[in-house]
Amino acid sequence: MDRFIIISGCSGGGKSTLLEELARRGFSVIEEPGRRIVAAELAGDGKALPWIDAEAFLRKAIALSLEDLQRARALPGRVFFDRGLLDAASALAAMSGEPVLQQLAGQWQFHAQVFLTPPWPEIYRQDAERQHGLDAAIEEYERLLRDYPALGYKVVELPKVSVGERADLLLDRVAQP
Repeated sequence: MDRFIIISGCSGGGKSTLLEELARRGFSVIEEPGRRIVAAELAGDGKALPWIDAEAFLRKAIALSLEDLQRARALPGRVFFDRGLLDAASALAAMSGEPVLQQLAGQWQFHAQVFLTPPWPEIYRQDAERQHGLDAAIEEYERLLRDYPALGYKVVELPKVSVGERADLLLDRVAQP
């Protein structure tokens, strides 16, 4: 769906901050499934955490992303996704060798342009929900940089500029036919 727009890229590259800015401007946004899962698992005694059981975590991320997509259908206008279905499927496919990425990509279409935040060491921070280091984040970014074009999406790498400038650039790009 042309109105469903993916913002993906390197962990710690400023995606969530950009989504907050888009929400402030009145757009519908869907928060990153992974962060929501980690928060819920940490609040309980769950084990579906990327550093404990990555496969269980990714399967939960796919399930939550599918729920998000169903809910997003009812939202008006453009809907911006902080990661989501194809990111989780890409990671699971890389880990397990399952053809889950191709299967799910064939069932859901997003805006032709996918916006990626590049590695940005100056703002990267580990925390309770992001325990992996920058090297792992860069490996993830490189996988996404390969997988999205392989699915037919045009990757637009967002520059390392202020959040307002990033939002303006992204909105200008999605407004173009």
